[in-house]
Amino acid sequence: MLLASDMERTARWFRGSLGFEVELFHEPPDFGIASRDGTMIMFARCPDAERIVANWKIVEKMWNVYVRVDDVEALYAELLERGTELDYSLYDAPHGMREFGVTDPDGHDIAFGQPLG
Repeated sequence: MLLASDMERTARWFRGSLGFEVELFHEPPDFGIASRDGTMIMFARCPDAERIVANWKIVEKMWNVYVRVDDVEALYAELLERGTELDYSLYDAPHGMREFGVTDPDGHDIAFGQPLG
């Protein structure tokens, strides 16, 4: 569950930057579900943006979400074509995954990875 200071902005980012489908709930929206290829990421409105703290600010290099994918190279190419800003580029991580990361509008790090070999 990610916290979002602006539900509409977060929904636009998931759609435009990551190609996810997004459902927002209630009026005004206070809960959302972004989904793609069997992955669902939920987010909820936090009215006080100052209270949102990304995991990497507490534990160095720690994601908020890690999504395991079947073809990380294809997803990476797609997101580059979309013009998605990357947090870090595709590389072979020491924990045995080929991965890259993005950052949502509230600073949460979302990584996408595929096992090496």
